[in-house]
Amino acid sequence: MSSEDQVHATRIEQRLRSAADAMIDLAAPQENYKKLIEDGGFFDTGQGFAMSYDRANTEFVLRNQPLFSSRVTMNLGNVRPMIPLNVDPPNHSKYRKLLDPLFAPRVMDAQEEDITQRANGFIDAFIDRGECNFTEEFAELFPASIFLGLCGLPEAEMRSFLDMRDYILHPAKKVPGAGEDLSKRQVSLDKGAELIYGYFTDLIAKREAEPADDLISRFLAAEVGGDRLSHEDILDIMFLFVIAGLDTVSDSLTCFFAFLAQHPDHRRQIVEDPAVIPAAVEELLRWESPVPGGVPRVATEDVLLPGGQLVKEGTAVRVSYGAADIDEATFGDPFEVRFDRETNPHIAFGAGVHRCLGSHLARRELRIVLREWHRRIPEYRLKPGHEQLEYPQGLRHVKDLMLSWS
Repeated sequence: MSSEDQVHATRIEQRLRSAADAMIDLAAPQENYKKLIEDGGFFDTGQGFAMSYDRANTEFVLRNQPLFSSRVTMNLGNVRPMIPLNVDPPNHSKYRKLLDPLFAPRVMDAQEEDITQRANGFIDAFIDRGECNFTEEFAELFPASIFLGLCGLPEAEMRSFLDMRDYILHPAKKVPGAGEDLSKRQVSLDKGAELIYGYFTDLIAKREAEPADDLISRFLAAEVGGDRLSHEDILDIMFLFVIAGLDTVSDSLTCFFAFLAQHPDHRRQIVEDPAVIPAAVEELLRWESPVPGGVPRVATEDVLLPGGQLVKEGTAVRVSYGAADIDEATFGDPFEVRFDRETNPHIAFGAGVHRCLGSHLARRELRIVLREWHRRIPEYRLKPGHEQLEYPQGLRHVKDLMLSWS
């Protein structure tokens, strides 16, 4: 991609994000979502960009892949499409056949003990102190630790992985002014990409020479119908895993614990009956929807949506998972956070062919954290003096969530 194309792609992404974020309050977006749905649920800027909020239109866009392509330029420093996120069928189907078995529920079962030990290891570091910066001391570290384990890497590599993530997803942390200046943001993205491609090029070569019981070795050995993953394929998969696997679970945890710290009745339900945890995870995913909007889908032809809106060919449509998850057309009582909800068809992990590959692992991590934390720290609250929570732009997360207990 040329530098001119990179800047253009960045501007498209920022315009879509800015237009969407301007309409919501990231700290408490649900009321805004409701109003957007009531106001029509679909907004076309007339400049090749549109946003979908209501459930019917959003699901239609996500589930009708031939009409809406995911082959969009995600200018995150990557030099090729991220696999399988930016690949359409039939190639997408080939990749999912190779990858899905590696992340199946039964495979995740084998990770239970390791994930549990890692969660408790982080809790050990601060439990006696009676307080912690949950964001910095747990939420950001825990998923990265799991990722290191899956890759057969030592904890000493943690900082390297967090740097890769931050250069891409939190550029202002790494390059001063990157939050506002496109050229500085590009510098950060390029540096992050350089780190990711360099690190995993070396790791793939090592695992090919000496296979281990880890994710890269499984990718190298995976085969379906004669199809195998090339080194470039694995690099493009790992690029996605670094930015998706490390950040989305972190963000979910900060949103979950901010909610529970402020809603003691819900917290007590988990403490008194841990069997409710799987349902609690699903309900908090629905209510908080830490990934508020999905990757834009580009209309491959003129399309008439269920709501009656016409989407012109070439329009990039950004869907809102968060809004779709509080739509009364699907949830009769969407503003009630209920851990006894019998059916919960939320789309926090997306929908259609591009539904999140790592959803089984993410669910496992979230369930284990809720179980182990509330087993060991059943009573906690927002630390006095830190009740005003900050939700920065981007994926929904709480910056410096300070919790205390005694």
